[in-house]
Amino acid sequence: MGIIWTILIGFLAGLVAKFFYSGPNEPRGFILTTVLGIVGALVATYLGQAIGWYRAGEGAGFIGAIVGAIIILIAWGQLARRT
Repeated sequence: MGIIWTILIGFLAGLVAKFFYSGPNEPRGFILTTVLGIVGALVATYLGQAIGWYRAGEGAGFIGAIVGAIIILIAWGQLARRT
């Protein structure tokens, strides 16, 4: 059941991030939106632990996943613009 929640929360975080930061080169589709949200949560967890906001073993919440997904979208836009 945990993997289903991860996919669902990742999809929702990816949707919200794409709503707040939309660009011409953003990833499209259900799978890429879900991966965007999941990777965003991983980025937010890593950065939060590096800064000291989260302890070891503690993950980012929904808002953190959205912020991480927006960071990924900005990086995606910068990389897509160069190629």
